[in-house]
Amino acid sequence: MNYRHAFHAGNHADVLKHIVLTRLIALMSRKEQPFAYIDTHAGLGLYDLQGDQATRTGEWIEGIGRLWDAEDVPAMAQGYLDVLRHMNRKTGELRYYPGSPELARRLTREQDRVLLNEKHPEDGALLKDNMKYDKRVAVHLGEGWHVPRALLPVQEKRAVMLIDPPFEQLDEMKRCSVALKETIGRMRQTVAAIWYPIKDQRALKRFYQELAETGAPKLLRVELLVHPVDTPNTLTGSGLAIANPPWGLEEELRELLPWLAKTLAQTGGDWRLDWLIAEA
Repeated sequence: MNYRHAFHAGNHADVLKHIVLTRLIALMSRKEQPFAYIDTHAGLGLYDLQGDQATRTGEWIEGIGRLWDAEDVPAMAQGYLDVLRHMNRKTGELRYYPGSPELARRLTREQDRVLLNEKHPEDGALLKDNMKYDKRVAVHLGEGWHVPRALLPVQEKRAVMLIDPPFEQLDEMKRCSVALKETIGRMRQTVAAIWYPIKDQRALKRFYQELAETGAPKLLRVELLVHPVDTPNTLTGSGLAIANPPWGLEEELRELLPWLAKTLAQTGGDWRLDWLIAEA
């Protein structure tokens, strides 16, 4: 494996993924009952935007860099930005960026658990070190695709799972749909979010069809474009397929996505929100 997320931390795809994740956790937290947060491909958990890898690409400048000083931020994005401002409170300048594990650790409650998995040996060791002071967090070092079979069902009876592979291999979209099918088969009520890149339209068509055949009770498609969809040889945007989204999320995203598309547009901004599987 040669993918290292530090090159891409804080880019437009991270902004979409992490704002949606903060809303999933907030909406799940409306009920007192505990839930487990599960991350199949967790990464480091923390990133330095002034580090060597992040500065080599500078992708964060067109992502979180645009939100950092924005004055018209919708309420739904404030929880995400509050975490970043707290992490950077000493200087008030944007330097440190949370991966999904750190967001989940900070936003979940005392009664919740955070279950993280990372396959990359170096990143896994750093993840363990970053999470070692929180007893609610368990870090597993193994194959992310085994996580649904290994960890579900959970004792809490409620779960949020993020499936966020590096998409280095040609079969990873297929593996995502298989992982979702396994997740729903083992714990049907799991709120499962799959992040995916928008680049190859032919591959995406197959992916949508495979997701629609997973048997999820309902499946929401959320997409954000920062370039026109037919722009060649570039990541035009990203999406999330969310099984069992909590009540209220769709309404929030209909308000949030137009603002995100306008704020993060590079050569063109657009968005999509619809159901791959509508509730019966």
